[in-house]
Amino acid sequence: MLNAANWTARLRELASQAGVPGATLGIWSDGQEVVAAHGMLNCATGVPVTDDSLFQIGSITKIWTATMIMQLVEEGLVSLDTTVAEALPGIRLGAADAGGQVTIQHLLTHTSGIDGDIFTDTGRGDDCVQRYVSELARASSTFPAGTAYSYCNSGFVLLGRIIEVLDGRSWDESLRDRLTGPLALTQTVTLPEEAILHRAAVGHHDGNVPVQTWGLPRSVGPAGLITATASDLLTFARLHLDGGIAPHGKRLLSEDSVSAMQQPRAAIPEFASPGAAIGLGWRLGYWGGRAILGHDGDTVGQSAYLRMAPEAQLAVCLLTNTAESESLFRGLFDEVFGSLLGVTMPAAAQPAQLAYPAPAPSVLQHAGRYERTSRRFDVSVRDGQLRMVLTTTGKLADLIDSEPEELILHPADASGRRFVLRSYEEEPWVPLSFGQLADRTPYLYLGGRVTLRVG
Repeated sequence: MLNAANWTARLRELASQAGVPGATLGIWSDGQEVVAAHGMLNCATGVPVTDDSLFQIGSITKIWTATMIMQLVEEGLVSLDTTVAEALPGIRLGAADAGGQVTIQHLLTHTSGIDGDIFTDTGRGDDCVQRYVSELARASSTFPAGTAYSYCNSGFVLLGRIIEVLDGRSWDESLRDRLTGPLALTQTVTLPEEAILHRAAVGHHDGNVPVQTWGLPRSVGPAGLITATASDLLTFARLHLDGGIAPHGKRLLSEDSVSAMQQPRAAIPEFASPGAAIGLGWRLGYWGGRAILGHDGDTVGQSAYLRMAPEAQLAVCLLTNTAESESLFRGLFDEVFGSLLGVTMPAAAQPAQLAYPAPAPSVLQHAGRYERTSRRFDVSVRDGQLRMVLTTTGKLADLIDSEPEELILHPADASGRRFVLRSYEEEPWVPLSFGQLADRTPYLYLGGRVTLRVG
């Protein structure tokens, strides 16, 4: 049996230590659900977090969009091999128009090569996703479809538009008709005017400072716009634990489709997570030899985490109103999965005990500018250390109001290619690696994304 009082106490203790303003923890195990709450929804108003508080789940939304795509596949309206050109006639992907090469499977597995962090705000109308997709004619491609993995928000907006075209309604309406309605999720919404009818969290930065922008543009909805309670998110997770059957017994997805979504399709080149792979939306990893599914989500000052162990019928989520919650996530999930399943997540990457700098040629070769939409990285060697200035650019810079940040890259091993970095001492180390595409174009890999060197 789950001990609700224990997990509430642990959430409060660990969240206080991590400086997280507000959070909810949800656990589904052995037919029992527990939701724990901590802190304040908004440090400016002092409204407390309760079990029924709504948080933005960000990119966990992608699993909902992937689920609807699989429903359409089952209905025979589309296949995983359908190209963007076939599904969305007239839509161009970049100057060279990769629409004839990019398939639905490429979009679901982040292997399309499309520049992924485009946050164009195309308004609040029901046509916002359509208008966003029409502007991808100006998007660049990092690599040919199917040749590498790079996290791609834009690809899931394309999937959302495919849902709209096939259903003949907005993505939000399809979400309600296909998932939130049948699952009886009364506290799962997509729009701010819906969220304010509930106890909704406000994002924070720099500890307890509320953000000035509540959420992401509606145009990127299929990639990250859902706001929900921990209980509603667990109910959705149970759909994937129970082979596509909703808690009330109605089948929403076939068992074969659920299984297909959970099978590895492409490797995620994350050296700190050996064996990591992407399924059809789901990320797959191994904790203590046990397969774990999950996804994270980040919006403007909010972060969310979902992990599942299908064989053990265990699902755990953590919703927070800060972007600085990684240490809470790691500490709390280690305790939950350790207690209930006897496993913990792989250890975070650490600096290697090497004499810095690494061999000069292998370090100097990485110097230069790496750039994609929304991010620029300037890498240089100074004072015997490899350094990087990270600058957020474009529409994303307007959303999160960030300043350029200089970071030291510490070697993670003797390869001269793998490094770790962090913004402040209490933060877990973040892995970064350098590599080359098949055509020998140098790239930097950070945060799941390939960024090419441009100079």
